[in-house]
Amino acid sequence: MQTADSSLLASVKGTSPGHQATGIPPMTATMMAAVYKGAQKVDVEAIPVPQIGPGEVLIRVETCGICHTDLKKIEYDLLPPPRVYGHETAGVIAAVGVGVTQYAPGDRVVVFHHIPCGKCFYCSKKLYAQCAVYKKVGVTAGYEPAGGGFAQYVRVMDWIVERGIEKIPDGVSFDQASFVEPVNTCVKGMHQVDPQPGDVVAILGQGPIGLIFTMLAARTGARIVATDTMEFRRGLSRRFGAHEALDPRTPDFEKTVRSMTEGRGADLVIIAASAPGIVEQAVACSRPGAKILLFAQTSHKERIEVSGADICVGERVLCGSYSASVDVQKESANLVFSKALPLEELVSHQFALTDIHLGIERALHPDAESLKIVVHPQR
Repeated sequence: MQTADSSLLASVKGTSPGHQATGIPPMTATMMAAVYKGAQKVDVEAIPVPQIGPGEVLIRVETCGICHTDLKKIEYDLLPPPRVYGHETAGVIAAVGVGVTQYAPGDRVVVFHHIPCGKCFYCSKKLYAQCAVYKKVGVTAGYEPAGGGFAQYVRVMDWIVERGIEKIPDGVSFDQASFVEPVNTCVKGMHQVDPQPGDVVAILGQGPIGLIFTMLAARTGARIVATDTMEFRRGLSRRFGAHEALDPRTPDFEKTVRSMTEGRGADLVIIAASAPGIVEQAVACSRPGAKILLFAQTSHKERIEVSGADICVGERVLCGSYSASVDVQKESANLVFSKALPLEELVSHQFALTDIHLGIERALHPDAESLKIVVHPQR
């Protein structure tokens, strides 16, 4: 297990010239972290503060959102333990390594845990999530790098420092800033399917991601039909730009889509939830030639079955979008920091790190009032 670097600790305490971190409490050699232990178990315990090297920075985590991709890794035991998950991370730079000049202790920042090499075959095709360097996580609280935001401090490696950090402007809360990564993933998906003014867009699922898609689609001039089984979420989707918001379990949904399109079906369907039959429903409510975006189907254990003729003969485009894109990093940061999207309204629960198990349980089994759940590791 890693040990803390005494020179790093001294610099954070302000005893090293040029590293004074105003307003940041002195660190100890250990910190609290939510460590995934396998068999769906997460324990909050003391582990060493990670060391940083040349070109790296240490971030004191103030907010980290709970993302369903991390929940799936825990629920399905997709990766070997131990790990510290959490990647929707906003905080304050606590220390910088040798050679870092663009950031200083005290800077408020968000960090991406994946950044591509920019040189390989997949990067040349702008398929950054398939790049080997992108797949190599560059932010860790210790153990095998896995994002690390469910801890009090994270180490950010040099290639992430170069292109994967955005400074948070004054007046933007850490909770708001933590949306930069998830908004990026949604903006990436929107660029891929490119809705046009007047298109009828069905967005299946109005959890936090689905609501972000609704906000973004509303900005394009598309006509939006949103679905969710929870009335509270349907109400929010209407407020954020949906023209119709319906329960997908009723026949009213497909009837409404047909009535808005002279019987054809939706021009675009965005699948922002993972549930049995949801992809089949997307195909059924779409017109021939429609685009269907799979966004939430991230586990290899999930299976879908659709008619080959519905895709081939119906000339539908079935596509996937996964993770963030460096190409829209500035765009997504500007959307969040400008408050063009009412993202803080999505935060329904805030938990201390010691209570993260309550946040995970609520995120896995949301009730009528659950939306975005964030963790505050310093509480």
